[in-house]
Amino acid sequence: MLPGTRLAFIGGGNMAESLLAGLLRRGVATAEQIAVSDPQSDRRERLAERFRVAVQADNRTAVRGAELVVLCVEPQVLHTVLAELTPHLRAQPLLISVAAGYPLSRLQAQLKTTRLVRAMPNAPSTIGEGVTALSVMPGLSSEDQNRARCLFESVGQVVLVEERLMDAVTGLSGSGPAYVFAMIEALADGGVLMGLPRATAHLLAAQTLAGAARMVLEQGIHPAVLKDRVASPGGTTISGLSRLEQGRLRATLMSAVAAATQRSQELGQEEGHGL
Repeated sequence: MLPGTRLAFIGGGNMAESLLAGLLRRGVATAEQIAVSDPQSDRRERLAERFRVAVQADNRTAVRGAELVVLCVEPQVLHTVLAELTPHLRAQPLLISVAAGYPLSRLQAQLKTTRLVRAMPNAPSTIGEGVTALSVMPGLSSEDQNRARCLFESVGQVVLVEERLMDAVTGLSGSGPAYVFAMIEALADGGVLMGLPRATAHLLAAQTLAGAARMVLEQGIHPAVLKDRVASPGGTTISGLSRLEQGRLRATLMSAVAAATQRSQELGQEEGHGL
């Protein structure tokens, strides 16, 4: 919980909306505790109507008196936003950045504070089923770490990782939903190829992946063991798995994570760019 903590969200895009929805839905914070800034008037109107939070066009007004500031802006504009905000952060609030590829060292150099957290949430946070990796500045208090965890646990699960692993997180869970969407589409296309109606095939494919993932999470059993339980000797499943091995599915997915990780590293080194 974040009782009494004044929060400011800089940027009112999709991730900010996801976090606001999670915070309010789970009672982690109240609308009266939250201020949001965004340059787009239509987005401000939508946020005010949907969440009943204070909405500002000016970033400096939004952070006034805030104890926790969430930076939900694109990496390419974060430098400019920080330059604007720095003179108005005299109280040194806890700052959490979701800007991909923007390291803590660069944030510290600009803000002159160590109360910093870098976060990498993913797309399913939109429905409260996300997973977020957090990296924190050395020496960050346990109270600040708990505040950051509380914020992102409102939209899913949270893991704490060393910052050097954030690019790998991006390659796996950050980009991973797109891999899964591609898998669902391909499985559904296979069902259609075999005569199933399109809508039925989509439902079967999506629920199959959702249910299988839930089994891994809730039962705590290695996925290889669960796979073997489904694949009976000489049966249909082992025939399908054999074809997947011929197509190098596992190796291809591992390569996809590696390629996305490498690209994240490259973009993180390019000034003014993100992921």
